[in-house]
Amino acid sequence: MTIVEEFNDYRAKMNGKILEENNTVLKRLFNLDTNAFAPGALDGKVKELIGLSSSMVLRCDDCIKYHLGKCHELGVTTKEVFEVFSIANLIGGTIVIPHLRRAVEFWEELNK
Repeated sequence: MTIVEEFNDYRAKMNGKILEENNTVLKRLFNLDTNAFAPGALDGKVKELIGLSSSMVLRCDDCIKYHLGKCHELGVTTKEVFEVFSIANLIGGTIVIPHLRRAVEFWEELNK
């Protein structure tokens, strides 16, 4: 199983368990997240790139993987992703570099 498959399988399994509990607050939070990334004044691609950059600065590897997957689905190029990587590392500082390494590995796997 690839790192992409492993991440996606685990995420789907655990999100399913979370939503099975039928907790109103958690369901609304998930819904808010979904709706926030829907196309509006900004298209979905731009929103995912913003999400990727924010996730890198916040150093959330799961979030980075999720947004990389969405970026890949939306046809974001490697050059575009690396521009986001550069901005995120500039804003977040060198502490973001370990997350950059894992992000590059995940992006490469997505592009196989």
